[in-house]
Amino acid sequence: MKYASRPLLLSVFFTLFVSTIELIAQVPLIPKPTEAVAGKGQFQLDKNTSVTYSQKELQEVASYLKSQVLTQTQIPLHSSVFGSKSSKIISLELIDDKSYSDEAYQLSITPQSVKIKGATVSGVFYGAVSLLQLVLENKVQNEKVLIDAWEVTDEPFYEWRGIMLDVSRYFIEKDKIKSILDWMAFYKLNTLHWHLTDATGWRMQILKYPKLAFVGGVGDHFDSDLPAQYYTQSEIQEIVDYAAKLHIKVVPEIDMPGHATAANRAYPEYSGGGSEKYPEFTFDPGKETTYGYLTDILREVNALFPSGLLHLGGDEVSFGNQKWSSNEDISDLIKREKLNGLKDVEHYFMERMADSVFNMNAKVLAWDELAEIDLPKDKTIIYWWRHDKPEQFKKALEKGFATVVCPRIPYYLDFVQDEHHRSGRKWDGAYSPIESVYGFNVDEIVDSKKYQNQILGVQGNLWTETINSENRIDYMLFPRIAALAESAWTETRKDYPGFESRLRSHLNLYEKQGIYYYNPIKPQLVPEPVHLLKE
Repeated sequence: MKYASRPLLLSVFFTLFVSTIELIAQVPLIPKPTEAVAGKGQFQLDKNTSVTYSQKELQEVASYLKSQVLTQTQIPLHSSVFGSKSSKIISLELIDDKSYSDEAYQLSITPQSVKIKGATVSGVFYGAVSLLQLVLENKVQNEKVLIDAWEVTDEPFYEWRGIMLDVSRYFIEKDKIKSILDWMAFYKLNTLHWHLTDATGWRMQILKYPKLAFVGGVGDHFDSDLPAQYYTQSEIQEIVDYAAKLHIKVVPEIDMPGHATAANRAYPEYSGGGSEKYPEFTFDPGKETTYGYLTDILREVNALFPSGLLHLGGDEVSFGNQKWSSNEDISDLIKREKLNGLKDVEHYFMERMADSVFNMNAKVLAWDELAEIDLPKDKTIIYWWRHDKPEQFKKALEKGFATVVCPRIPYYLDFVQDEHHRSGRKWDGAYSPIESVYGFNVDEIVDSKKYQNQILGVQGNLWTETINSENRIDYMLFPRIAALAESAWTETRKDYPGFESRLRSHLNLYEKQGIYYYNPIKPQLVPEPVHLLKE
């Protein structure tokens, strides 16, 4: 009997183990939480449900939750005093607990109440977002929603969870940016990288140099004659404030010394020339006035973005620096500073502009070309983007730079997500299906544990050379934004079938919200929005 019972006990243990795994997998949240245990019963959310909070700092979180529930379900929640003993209460609480990381939260749902706790406002906010997702998993019936009981303990794996929007090649209207910010918050993404300038168009008002917007803002990638499109400084402040309420920081990018064609249309006196394919592509590093001009611009930019982070670009300068070789001012600069060729000129320029940013008490962010330069490690963040150059990623880390991971494959969201799609980019036949976004593993390139304090996180970049409608923005973002969020938040992400199972209800939500999304489960269901695109 003793030996006969052993397999039975093992069988029971295995069944319980599998059941526990299934319970965790079944929680309908994206990104998947650190731990989730199903409880018994359901919480009934209806017009008698109240929201309460322990500290005034949580008032905005309470307002967010109430407004989202009202918008999505038409159920009005009301407020009550914190500590009230009445039933049907959703309580938000800040706690003094050092075991909680900055964005960690605990969500407890029982038939009697919902409790959300965190050590920071951001943590409580993300708990509220998880509750909102659980609300939207269920249908409204008789003006009420039944929410399954859960105990969720959660925190992010990466601190940097971003989306980049290129508004130079295709101008994205203010309301659409706000909508994208709403979805970023819904998926616990916390950084918007705003690519405001490029060769095609300058999209930001600069008071000291108004022609940057009036002249540099003319045209886009598909129509060079479009009237100027740009954001006023008040609109930028509005978007930054809107993002802040969603616990999203906004990082502006002013690209230099390359990708400057639009700026040089407005103020040609600062142009360093270009090439036949990329005319007037660079700023002139040989003119001292160039540095003052760009520093003035960056001062205005820095004043509008409280993140204290300024992205200076720094990529692909060789596309259009051919005129530098015959520029007398640059020749003088090379002699004066004892520089060794045009690459040193490029580095000199970036070091000068970085110093300007440091003098504003801001940090410099740049593409991985700047891993070559010895900038201060505590004031510089490198973006690894060239997936075909993993050595640049390794170099940035080995030199001590904090680094954001955003390789073209799979995190450039202008790359197609289906081999049959006609528009969008591929790289030697490679593209970025949602499975690749979900499953990207940094450990295949570097030892992430060795560099865990330097790898800040991941970011999906939506370049817009192949975007010419809001439908196409949606199609390229959704649902890969959900996969990106889980790759950023959840440490263990080897269960794509589980993710896809949770994604199904989100596809229905996209449909309800009027999002023109790609359906990876039924690819033919939503046709690719194909237009006459030029590369």
